Amino acid sequence: EQSQRELMRLHRSCREGDGRARWLLDRLLPQPQSESDTKLQLAESLKANGFDRVQHEQIRADLLSGRIGLSENRLPPQTVIQDVSRDDVIDLRDFPVEAIHHSKESQSGMDALRAGQVAVISLAAGVGSRWTGGAGVVKGLHPFAKFAGKHRSFVEVHLAKSRLTAELFGREVPHVFTTGYMTHEPMEKHLANVANYGYTGPVLLSKGMSVGLRTIPTARDLRFFWEEMPHQVLDEQQQKVRESGQAAILGWAKSVGEANDYTDNLPQQCMHPVGHWYEIPNMLRNGLLHRMLTDRPSLKYLLLHNIDTLGANLNPLVLSKHIESGACLSFEVVGRRMEDRGGGLAVVDGKRRLLEGMAMPNERDEFHLTYYSSMTTWIDIDQLLTSFRLDRSQLANSETVDQAVRAMATKLPTYITIKDVKKRWGLGQEDVFPVTQFEKLWGDMSTLSDIACEYIAVETMRGQQMKDPGQLDGWVRDGSAAYIDKLCKWS
Repeated sequence: EQSQRELMRLHRSCREGDGRARWLLDRLLPQPQSESDTKLQLAESLKANGFDRVQHEQIRADLLSGRIGLSENRLPPQTVIQDVSRDDVIDLRDFPVEAIHHSKESQSGMDALRAGQVAVISLAAGVGSRWTGGAGVVKGLHPFAKFAGKHRSFVEVHLAKSRLTAELFGREVPHVFTTGYMTHEPMEKHLANVANYGYTGPVLLSKGMSVGLRTIPTARDLRFFWEEMPHQVLDEQQQKVRESGQAAILGWAKSVGEANDYTDNLPQQCMHPVGHWYEIPNMLRNGLLHRMLTDRPSLKYLLLHNIDTLGANLNPLVLSKHIESGACLSFEVVGRRMEDRGGGLAVVDGKRRLLEGMAMPNERDEFHLTYYSSMTTWIDIDQLLTSFRLDRSQLANSETVDQAVRAMATKLPTYITIKDVKKRWGLGQEDVFPVTQFEKLWGDMSTLSDIACEYIAVETMRGQQMKDPGQLDGWVRDGSAAYIDKLCKWS
């Protein structure tokens, strides 16, 4: 900070030179930026993307009091975590695929599809940083694999599956893609340019209406991050440099104010996504679910899945099991593989639920769990609205909806993470600061006692997720690509 201020003073004092000198100084040295302009841009961005100041202040208070934090992400060490038994899941893995459309067990699902009672929600708000190794893209629009002679994007694959379902059951399927503040405009423009890939059913975008504001880390979280979480072991001199840097960052956090808003950067560096739990609340807050139910009063069920869960489709057998179970939420799980990290299905202190990896008291416990969650979820719309203390008639009241979403959010765990953000100045100069952000995860809906949940075990090809391009070769060789191709009808 002191060096930057000195360079700014040097810049101002040297601007009276010739044109080339001024150009060079403008490129090399930091120029003062109007703090009021930056804060105005940030305030406008937060307002446009549904920032909830009430929730933010509650999270800040919880951070300062220690009710939430990095160490509080984990369940207490005395928590009893056990694997589920066979009776805890509806196992469909051995059901013959070719019999699905001719089985009595699929009848209720087929009836629901023919009656237009089902819609699909594909979560596509992310920028695919894991997919690209760091670069920000719209992952859903990436043409990642060749089908029927053309490279197809994730979005096109999912629309092709809905096209086949509509043809089989004679009813168009509404298909929703959720977006975020960095992906909405590119997604909207691309789908318009390609005419929705020729999909004749409703293609809808659910704009993200929940965003977070990063904060300065607390000293407690910084110490936990450096001392308790895994880090590379360095030699003695490198370790001294690391500790010196950590001491400087700790001093910065205390001087700026622990848990204060992080606003000294570009707006997109100050904001953060708040987790996929908010995707369904976004549909309540932006009015999309209300419009869908108004246009199609017969709509009863939703299929929610990640954009990279390529095998997820409107399978009438799985839908039948969800309908017949009477559950509000039916989560699909797959048999765990070595590469599947991030929790799974467990019995936690006697309750069957999905357990997030961040909440594991001991990382080794994860490998004792048979089932991994694909996060694909079948949703009974009216039961879900009831859990939010809402009904269809109240969805047009934005104030009531906001209060309901805020009340539900308080019931769910809040996970805290520390991220590095860059503040750039001059030509290629940058400072790196750790900041705190939070997220809430969809799987934690299974922790609520008033929401009836069921768990359906499906084959791996249906539930596997495409997180890394390095998976593509094995994905083609093991028959997964051919499996996906059979679920699609290409335009």
